[in-house]
Amino acid sequence: MAKLYFYFSAMNAGKTTTLLQSAYNYRERGMRPLILTPRLDSRRSETAVASRIGLAAPATRFAQDEDLAAHVHADIARQGTLHCVLVDEAQFLTRAQVWQLTDVVDRLHIPVLCYGLRTDFRGELFEGSQYLLAWADELTEIKTICHSGKKATMVLRVDGQGRAVRDGPQVEIGGNERYVSVSRAEFKKVMAGDGRIEPLQPPLPLG
Repeated sequence: MAKLYFYFSAMNAGKTTTLLQSAYNYRERGMRPLILTPRLDSRRSETAVASRIGLAAPATRFAQDEDLAAHVHADIARQGTLHCVLVDEAQFLTRAQVWQLTDVVDRLHIPVLCYGLRTDFRGELFEGSQYLLAWADELTEIKTICHSGKKATMVLRVDGQGRAVRDGPQVEIGGNERYVSVSRAEFKKVMAGDGRIEPLQPPLPLG
């Protein structure tokens, strides 16, 4: 039975890597996945999604006013049978688009796997995440760690000097230079001015 899945985490937990692995698994079995990603992120390719570790796959960009159920219908009309829809950066979905994805599941019987952040730099839910948490059939947390060694569940936005930003628009595109994943305890300390932000370190060499 098809379901709507929401895989959520803080930043740098491997959400896109997990999405790309899922897409690969479908293709390996002779099945066709469709990868969707929001047009909001201007840093990314117009024709692909890519992970931090170098994996990539073709993808279709969508606008915030686009009907995703209609898009899936059109894709099937052009390309034929579709076995799965995967959505990257799903926090940027609108309420209407999450509902449209439930129609893809309930009417077309196609599983939809969404990957995204749960909360923004203020600890508030994104619109897409809010309605995925409310309407998804399956919720899965992808875990990552804070510099303190605890599980990271929150995201801090930082300025050019590495100081926490407490105000501003909810959506401001950036990577490791703008965002740091931390535990709830560290989030509280930093936002209260009682702690400092540790920059993300380069990976340790293998072996």
